[in-house]
Amino acid sequence: MTENLPPCPECSSAYAYEMGVLLICPECGHEWSPASAEPAGDAAEDGVIRDSVGNVLADGDSVTVIKSLKVKGSPSGIKAGTKVRNIRLVQGVDGHDIDCKIDGFGAMQLKSSVVRKA
Repeated sequence: MTENLPPCPECSSAYAYEMGVLLICPECGHEWSPASAEPAGDAAEDGVIRDSVGNVLADGDSVTVIKSLKVKGSPSGIKAGTKVRNIRLVQGVDGHDIDCKIDGFGAMQLKSSVVRKA
C-alpha cells in the first residue's frame, strides 16, 4: 500500500503512511496532505518560490531555518531557528533556490523547503 504514497517532503523517507486524510512520516514526524504537495509543484513551475509553510518568498525577505542542516567542511552545521536576512531568489542547482549569507558560515544557497518566512 505504501508503494503509491509519495516520499516525505521534509526528509525524503519512503516509509510514509496514511492516517485519515493526512500522510505521516514515522522518521521525522512530519504531517502533510497529499493534495497540498501538488500545488507547490505547480507554483514552482509558475516561477513562484514558496517556503515550507506555503508563504510566497521575495528578494530581500528574512527567513528562519526550520531544521538543522549539515554543512560540508564545517564541524557544526546550521542550527534550527537561525535567522537569515536579505535573501535573494535564484534558479539554483538541485533545488537550492535561495542565495544568502549566514553569520559564521558565509555565502551559501538554501532550499526553500527548509526555511520559513520571518
